[in-house]
Amino acid sequence: MSKTVLIVDDSASMRQLVSFALKDAGYEVIDAVNGRDALSKLNGTKIEMVLTDLNMPEMDGIEFIKQFRNSSGYRFTPVVMLTTESQESKKQEGKQAGASGWIVKPFTPEQLIDVVKKFAR
Repeated sequence: MSKTVLIVDDSASMRQLVSFALKDAGYEVIDAVNGRDALSKLNGTKIEMVLTDLNMPEMDGIEFIKQFRNSSGYRFTPVVMLTTESQESKKQEGKQAGASGWIVKPFTPEQLIDVVKKFAR
């Protein structure tokens, strides 16, 4: 049975790029346009990992992670921030919210898959 990854990003092209790379590597993908959309799509669905952008309208990545971590069943699901932000203060804010890791855009599909393999177990 394939593993499912939730992609949360307001950029359609970024969701598509990440989705193609993951599907090529054998993963199932659920995508969402922001944190609020992502939370509405969970409904107890088993997911192995989340890739989320930081800067999004309606609900940003930090607030999404906080609410996601408070959802039953997702407390220990790995969440990796996928963003252009590389400041240490933003990374600390993400870590305090519950982020498991951080990938700075741009990245290669190979880098992405390597990170997903480490976290989506």
